[in-house]
Amino acid sequence: MSQFKEFAAVSEKQLGFYIDSARCSGCKACQVACKDKNNLEPGRRYRRVYEVKGGGFAPTGQGGLIHNVFAYTLSLSCNHCADPICVKNCPTTAMHKRPGDGIVRVNTDKCVGCGYCAWLCPYGAPQRNTVTGQMSKCDFCIDQLAEGKSPICVATCPLGAIQFGPIATLRARYGELCDVKGLPDSTITRPNLVVKAHHGAEKEDENHV
Repeated sequence: MSQFKEFAAVSEKQLGFYIDSARCSGCKACQVACKDKNNLEPGRRYRRVYEVKGGGFAPTGQGGLIHNVFAYTLSLSCNHCADPICVKNCPTTAMHKRPGDGIVRVNTDKCVGCGYCAWLCPYGAPQRNTVTGQMSKCDFCIDQLAEGKSPICVATCPLGAIQFGPIATLRARYGELCDVKGLPDSTITRPNLVVKAHHGAEKEDENHV
């Protein structure tokens, strides 16, 4: 009996996430809510909150110090990429990208748990379900989208730092930045992600960290 539940397309356009890292406080409410909704065991997280930090102190030459220390947080999940490397390298087609909304899902009726998707994804999105031995990942809370609700991470963020919608709309509204410190080069998979960098990111080039 099939355990994988399919849903009709919830959008005619590719969906994506907008992350306002400048607004994120690092509270991890999104991460906790995602784990709770998906009943994930310790160690498996579909959405993860990272701390990005750098900078240091330098002598002024006059007996003092100046600093350019910075730190900020970045919330990340699967980016439902335009060119998902996980899909291209799945030997059973279990990992697939849906037409219309472009959500990347794992068909557990086909997944053999080989782990190729996890090895290749630069964002660490696919993760092994230790109970079933199969791969799992963020599915954009497609069950909630089908009911007209927001993904749990979006609904839970107390500061509104996570938004979702057609990626073309998000890019038109917020720009196209998705290459920030801590993330891989966007040319690898062309993620459907827009990031508003924290002001600390402005110091990254000068610190080379």
